[in-house]
Amino acid sequence: MRLANAIRLLTAAMAMLALTSVLPVPATAQVSIGISVGFPPPELPVYEQPICPGEGYIWTPGYWGWESDDEDYYWVPGTWVLAPEVGYLWTPSYWGWGGSAFEFYEGYWGPVVGFYGGIDYGYGYSGRGYEGGRWDGGRFYYNRTVNNINVTEIHNVYNTTVVNNNVNVTRVSYNGGNGGVNARPTAQEQTAARERHISPVPAQVQHIQAARSNRVLRASENHGKPPIAATQRPGAFRGGGVVPAKEGGRYNPPPNRAANNHAVNNPNRPPNASRSENNTNRAENNANRPNYVHPNDLPKVNRPDRPPNTGNPKTDQKYQKEQEKVYQKQEQERQKLQQKQDQEHQRVAQQRADDTRRQQMEQRHQQQTQQMQQRHEQQQQRMEQRQQPRQQAPPHPNDKRPPN
Repeated sequence: MRLANAIRLLTAAMAMLALTSVLPVPATAQVSIGISVGFPPPELPVYEQPICPGEGYIWTPGYWGWESDDEDYYWVPGTWVLAPEVGYLWTPSYWGWGGSAFEFYEGYWGPVVGFYGGIDYGYGYSGRGYEGGRWDGGRFYYNRTVNNINVTEIHNVYNTTVVNNNVNVTRVSYNGGNGGVNARPTAQEQTAARERHISPVPAQVQHIQAARSNRVLRASENHGKPPIAATQRPGAFRGGGVVPAKEGGRYNPPPNRAANNHAVNNPNRPPNASRSENNTNRAENNANRPNYVHPNDLPKVNRPDRPPNTGNPKTDQKYQKEQEKVYQKQEQERQKLQQKQDQEHQRVAQQRADDTRRQQMEQRHQQQTQQMQQRHEQQQQRMEQRQQPRQQAPPHPNDKRPPN
């Protein structure tokens, strides 16, 4: 009797195995976050990786996100992000064909790199795993062959040539469907997707929001060649750490879509006055500006285009020296605060603090940075006000004039 039951169970198992062999294999054990699009994202642009800002930062490659209001893809620049925990690596986001539409799978932090669609993002992400670095003894060691590292500041490096075994290496940015990457998750990658994860950290979330609100990053605007392809730090879209795309990716929107998504080209869309990109609440038009987290995220100081010109050379020279003194002092304060925050990041990473503590740290850093920014702006305003009246003060109507 027991033998008969065992035979029946074995037969049923073999039948299920045969059935699953002919059914479509799911793209990943991950769950999409509810974003579905009827046409594929553009190809990946070609860009240089900015230099790593410090120890513990891990490269997170750029990808195409989706703006539902404008029904347009937008580029999320690649950037260096401080690992939330010692031993954790980044599994990139990716798009996958779900049978009727392209679905978006959000990236995550974890002890093992999971499935990211087989997409060749470069810089260590060749479609399987990550060859850009490894953790050892609580420190992250960088592979110099695929990363831009300043070895005078970061000494934990090594050199290993990365061989891309993909037969057809392309810049396709999605998995499955017509023309997509033909890759399926391994058993190890499926296991990694079920293990404990950490969602994108606050700095990454702000980075994504800043990209979404920036029109030049829309595919309909840049046609697959974003002018901000990568940044040295999350959300820092200006300054020397910004890298433009060298070569764009093909962008093929459906024929019934206009070349760009401006409301003027679509009479069914609401007028520009009510659209989100022209709303005063948008980050680029908001007087409150983006909420920068770290001093290095702040845009460079907007110095006057020309020196003071009061008509008195001695006074002009005095004002110019005052300006330079203020700018130098502010730059020193920025570097000092950034160094202090970097040290705190390293301590928290070494202590393997939980998500709550890390979020509290980031909120504290954001508050410190905003307070410093406001203080510097007030200093510059006072300096300009002190100089301006003497430069442009008109004569008072009650002033006595010499007789003709």
